[in-house]
Formats: sequence, structure tokens, C-alpha cells
Amino acid sequence: MTAPLKAQSFADLKPLRRTLQERAAQQAERERLRREAEQRARAERHLFQDAVGAVQPLKGQHERHWPAPVPPEPLPVQRQLDEARVLHESLSDEFDVSTLLDVDDQLSFRRTGMGPDVTRRLRAGQWSIQRQLDLHGLRVDEAREALGQFIRLAHRTGLRCVRVVHGKGLGSPGKTPVLKGRVQGWLVQKKEVLAFVQARPMDGGAGALVVLLQPVLRKNS
Repeated sequence: MTAPLKAQSFADLKPLRRTLQERAAQQAERERLRREAEQRARAERHLFQDAVGAVQPLKGQHERHWPAPVPPEPLPVQRQLDEARVLHESLSDEFDVSTLLDVDDQLSFRRTGMGPDVTRRLRAGQWSIQRQLDLHGLRVDEAREALGQFIRLAHRTGLRCVRVVHGKGLGSPGKTPVLKGRVQGWLVQKKEVLAFVQARPMDGGAGALVVLLQPVLRKNS
């Protein structure tokens, strides 16, 4: 605390007055600074309110229902797998099937490991034909796609014996069967096919093939 000033004589009054004036000015300056500081603090506290004014809640906000987010569409994984398998199993027209066919008048086929009794039973009609595909009127690329899909679906549904009608070529240029040799080559490339023979006359004769398919392996439940 500052000690009180005392004048010893009239000569001391003048400097004493000056000192008192200086102290009063300092006190006034401190008071001014204090008020300005309080004003700044108050202005900062109310800056947001002064800028936007009074805030009121939206009417009916508590009753508003926000929609649930829409989940993304599932990836077509199975379709992609099917397409990849189809590409992997693409049938080639350049496949040389002649070395794999049995040398007989009907050029039958049986997979390695299958005995001759398999084709003999097919020729005898001991396997009931469960489904047939008629390729008449189709172009080569259309016939290839149709045959691949037919064999794949027939095997998937558990069919064992099917007939593929490729025609005798009587309506083709030169009267030669365009599809017969190609169908034989395509069938040999299908892993689902165990064997095939030329159909009996009552089942289409030289214009059709009877095809034996692999059995479907069922998982034990």
C-alpha cells in the first residue's frame, strides 16, 4: 500500500499537488482499462447471439421421421461366376474330334475309362431320353451357345440321357450336314458328357445324337 504523502512546508505543496494529480490520472486510466476489458469480455460472450439473434427450435422437429438409409444393391456374384464359367467352358470349332471317336459306321464317343457296353446300351435304347434340343435353323454360333447351355442345365437338373437334333443337312448347300461334325466336337469338349451315339432310326437316325451325361454328385445332408 502506498504511504500517505505529507507536506512539511508550503514549498512542498506544489510537488505534492503534482503527485496527487498523477496518482489520480493513473487511477482513472486503470479504471478505464478495466471497463474496456469487461466490455470486450461481454462482447465476446455474446458474439454469436448478437450475430444471429435469438435461436428458436423448429416446429415439429420432435415429430420428424428420418428415412432409413437405403442399403447398396448386392453384387451379382452368382451371375459373374456363371459368366466366368461359361467363358472358361467356351467351345472351340477348331477341336479335332476325329481321333476321339470310335471307328465305326456311326462314329460314337465314350469318355476314357468308360467300357464299350456304355455305347452299346445307348444304341439299344436302354437309356430313356429325358429331354431334347433341336438345332434346326440355327447358325453355327447360335447352335454352339444353345448346346452349351442345354448340356449345362440338363446336367445341373440331374438328367442323364438327352437327345441333340443337328439335322441331316438335306437343306444345306451340297446336301452335307453343317452342324453334325461341329456338334460332335462340342460335345466331346463338355466335361458333363460321358458318351454319345447316333440315334436309332425312330429317334432321329443320322440327324440326331443320344448323349449320356455324368451323374450329379449330391452332398450328404
